Amino acid sequence: MPEVTTLPVPPNAVKPAGNGQAQCAPTTTIAFAGAQSGANAQLGINILNGAQLAVNQHNEANPNCQVQLKKFDTEGDPGKAPGIVTQLVSEPATIGALGLPFSGESKATGGIFEQAGLVHLTPSATNPSLTQNGWTTFFRALGNDSVQGPAAAKFITGTLGAKKVCVIQDDSDYGIGLATTTNEALGAVSADCQDKVTTGQKDFSTVANKVIAAKPDAVFFAGYYAEGAPLDQQLVTKGFTGAFVGPDGVKDDKFIQQAGDASNNAFFTCPCVPGELLPEFADAYKGVSGGGAPGTYSLEGYDSATILLAGIDSGITDRAGLLNWVKNYDADGFSKHFKWDGTGELAATTVYGYKVQAGKIVYVGTIG
Repeated sequence: MPEVTTLPVPPNAVKPAGNGQAQCAPTTTIAFAGAQSGANAQLGINILNGAQLAVNQHNEANPNCQVQLKKFDTEGDPGKAPGIVTQLVSEPATIGALGLPFSGESKATGGIFEQAGLVHLTPSATNPSLTQNGWTTFFRALGNDSVQGPAAAKFITGTLGAKKVCVIQDDSDYGIGLATTTNEALGAVSADCQDKVTTGQKDFSTVANKVIAAKPDAVFFAGYYAEGAPLDQQLVTKGFTGAFVGPDGVKDDKFIQQAGDASNNAFFTCPCVPGELLPEFADAYKGVSGGGAPGTYSLEGYDSATILLAGIDSGITDRAGLLNWVKNYDADGFSKHFKWDGTGELAATTVYGYKVQAGKIVYVGTIG
């Protein structure tokens, strides 16, 4: 699998700056709700940084429309998110929102956004059931796990050539849903090796012993990097020599930092485009990240914010108008083409593959 080092910006991609002629009230606000602290905070921070860059570029180019970006930290916790989102929607100047990053907190808050009539775009929550609740204000800016699961299975058995796979899931809505769709696609390949872990778990010795005894060619972990990193580390310590495959929730530099040298066996699947490979975006991103490269979903956060900003630039001043704008949106972003069906799913989606190479996550191409 050769590394891909650069990607082009689509020639017709909508950019946050627009034409520089926008006018809006100085109180005009969009909000970000998601993890800025907590065990998996980096995935939320990546999105927030992308959104902040879009707002900065918009405001620099449009002196008569200075959109505010208000931030709400959910810690990624489905128990805390409803109270925080209730506060968010109560502020009348907020006419659109980005988030929530994780499926569990999205499930817990979708009804609050719906009741408030506030459009919200998630750049990262992938549980398929989120668009099956009848919500009209929820839009997913990427493919869901009904797409990612089969793509992961194909990648593991095809590209990696695994004949036997152990699937391990965490207890989140995200992990449970992704394990289900991946197992369905793997079939007999994973039928005899299944296990579960819990959020916050640190000791994976029992799971690791079970995997070692099963002698799989690969392990697929459906969960987040906070548990995925120590799991991989403990597997390798006990003698596992196969491939460790994680989804978008594991694909972050924090995984490599926490797993150490054990991460050299890791591969990732993600319905996300690597923003670090688009120089125009990556160079500008350093200004909001303290010099760091874009991470998982930074580019999707940027595109999602740009869509809301373009609606504001068109003259929209209220929630109903911005909701209608997103419903009818049909244009390229930096990461993909954005057009949604009636449930809030994108009309077309793609899944991409990544691997760890020399201590870095590198992009290897389209896998589904």
